[in-house]
Amino acid sequence: MQIDVRHASHPEAVRAYDTETLRRHFLVEAVFAGGEIRLTYSHYDRMVIGGATPLGTALTLTAPTAIGQETFLAERELGALNIGGAGRIIVDGASYDLAKYDCLYAGKGAKDIRFESADAADPAKFYLVSTPAHQTHPTVLLTREKARHLTPGEAATANKRSIYQFIHPEVCQSCQLTLGFTMIEAGSVWNTMPAHTHDRRMEAYLYFDLESDQRVFHFMGEPQETRHMLVANEQAVISPPWSIHSGAGTKNYSFIWAMAGDNKSFTDMDHIAIADLR
Repeated sequence: MQIDVRHASHPEAVRAYDTETLRRHFLVEAVFAGGEIRLTYSHYDRMVIGGATPLGTALTLTAPTAIGQETFLAERELGALNIGGAGRIIVDGASYDLAKYDCLYAGKGAKDIRFESADAADPAKFYLVSTPAHQTHPTVLLTREKARHLTPGEAATANKRSIYQFIHPEVCQSCQLTLGFTMIEAGSVWNTMPAHTHDRRMEAYLYFDLESDQRVFHFMGEPQETRHMLVANEQAVISPPWSIHSGAGTKNYSFIWAMAGDNKSFTDMDHIAIADLR
């Protein structure tokens, strides 16, 4: 298991970042690797994101030094969303089967977490998000059918999409983690525009279901000091609380969003008019 630690950056410093520096601080280029668990620990709200890609043998989630505990979920909660082939997650001996687009929530205190693929030739790809937790909530399997489904946007503004809310107060209890994914419909390319910030929560994005020769322009930065990064399939972006987080693809795509911070209110945001962006 590998873990990379990313420290927080002040918005005044980010104004001077060149492309390479911006990507080094905020882009996670290699989330998934066959037969490995790869993690990135962000000092924004101490969120951990990563990928588990089991092949012939199970992968066990252990606690690296950055976690500071004997077990990974001793003081944390976990969301795992499968974007690959069929697989299963075993939590303290209980087995949960996950098809593509299924999600599992595991609460604080779970000790033995293992990931398996049904077929090593078509491995599961579990996208992992973990945040600090103060209370234990039950482990819950959340299929795509159980998610809260929203269909906002219009073709005329190129942002017609489906939002699936999994770890959300109306679907599954958690301490501070919220998680779901958005699928941009064919012919649309925009997400989260008009843009907003929510200084009370940080966010992370994983872009996926994107062909290898296509890219997403991920827009970030202060509303009057915007920056962008070119993001490929199955790469993730760490989004600070002070930053906008919006994207436009060269083709339609999907992305997993996850938030942590002071509240779990999905609509708690500070809107920014398109005309006010710089």
